Amino acid sequence: MKKTLSIACAVAAPILLSQSATAAFDYFKSGNDGFKRYSISAGWLHAEPTGKATPVRNTTAIKDDTKADNGSVTVGAVKNVIDPAQGEARVQEIKNGLDTAGFLGGKGDDTDLANIGPLGLNFSGETTINGLQSFATPGTGLESDTVDTIGMLFTYYVDDHWGVELKAGIPPKVDILGKGEVIAPFQGKVSPSGLAAGILGDFNIKDDIQITDMTQGGGVASTARAWLPAALVQYQFGKPGVNKFRPYVGAGVMYAYFDDIELNKGIEQDLQTAAGRLQLIQKNQAGAALGSKEEIDKNEAAGVADMRVKVEADSAWAPIINVGATYDFDENWFAVGSISYAKLDSDTTITVKNKEGNQLIEAKSNIDIDPYITYLGVGYRF
Repeated sequence: MKKTLSIACAVAAPILLSQSATAAFDYFKSGNDGFKRYSISAGWLHAEPTGKATPVRNTTAIKDDTKADNGSVTVGAVKNVIDPAQGEARVQEIKNGLDTAGFLGGKGDDTDLANIGPLGLNFSGETTINGLQSFATPGTGLESDTVDTIGMLFTYYVDDHWGVELKAGIPPKVDILGKGEVIAPFQGKVSPSGLAAGILGDFNIKDDIQITDMTQGGGVASTARAWLPAALVQYQFGKPGVNKFRPYVGAGVMYAYFDDIELNKGIEQDLQTAAGRLQLIQKNQAGAALGSKEEIDKNEAAGVADMRVKVEADSAWAPIINVGATYDFDENWFAVGSISYAKLDSDTTITVKNKEGNQLIEAKSNIDIDPYITYLGVGYRF
C-alpha cells in the first residue's frame, strides 16, 4: 500500500453555527494598541472517516493466454477444478478418462499424470491460463478507522475578521481496516499429452483461489502514521473586545502523508503464497500451483520464503472547510471548537517480488477517507 493510509491530525471540531453575539466587554484596548495579531491553542482532535471501501485491483505477472506445462499434478487435483460449465455429460466424460489414467497408475486419484505406471507415461500436458492478469474482487477494500490525537491551531490575524489558520497535531497511528476476501478467478484450457490427448481432448478448468482474507487479525489490515497539516483562510464574525463568543468559517487545503506502514502479518504471508503459485506457473509447474497453501509453502520451486512484500501509500492534497467558534475568558485566554470536512483519498499499493526482484503481484486500493474532524481546545492570544 506507498505509505498506507488514513486519517486524522489536521483539525477542527464540533460546534455551533449560531452567530449570536454575547455581551460586550472592554478588556481590549481601543484602537490598534490592543489588537492581538496571533493565537495558538491545543486540545483534543477526533477524526471520523466517512468514505467506503473500493475493490482491490490486482495485477499479476501471468498474462492472459499464458501457456505453461502442467508438470506433476494428481488425477484428483484435476478432477476438483473441472469447469462445470462444459455440461454434465462432458464433465463425466473427462472424469472417466481421468479415472482410467488413475487405474493405469495404480494409485487412483493420487496418480501423478506426469508419471503414470511403470512406463512413466506423461499425460499431464499444458494449460492455457486466463483470469490472473488483472482482476478485482467486489466487496473488498480498505477503510480508515476513527482516531484521536492532540491537535494544535496557530492563527495569524490580518485584521479583526480575517485570519490564516495552520492546523497540525501529533501524527497518530491509524488502523486501516480490511474488507472481504480477495479471490483470483483462475481459468484454464488443458491440453493433455500422450494417449490422453486422443482420449480426453482439450477441456476447461476453473478455480476461484482465495488470495487472502482482508478481515483477519481483528480486521486491521495495516497501520500507518498519518501526517495531515492544513492551512485555511478564516473569517470570524463579531468584533474583538466587543463579543466574547465569535463564530467563524474557513476554507483551505490539507496535505496528507503516510509513513511507518505495517501490513498485517497474515495478509503478508498469504500474498507470499499467492506469489509462489505464480512463480510455479512461470516455472512450468502449473499443476502444482493449484495445490493447498501448505503444499505451496513447502514447494522449494515456489520460493515463498524469498518473496518480498512492500506497502506504500500515496501523498495527497485535499480541500478542507470548517466552521467553529471561540469564546474569550479574558484578554488573552479563550476556548475554541470547530468541525472540519476534507475530501481526502489516497491510493495504497502492495507489491510482491521474488528473490530476483521480478514483480509478481501488484494490488492497488483507493482509501476513500473523507473525514469529519472535530477539535476542542484552549488557546492564548498575543
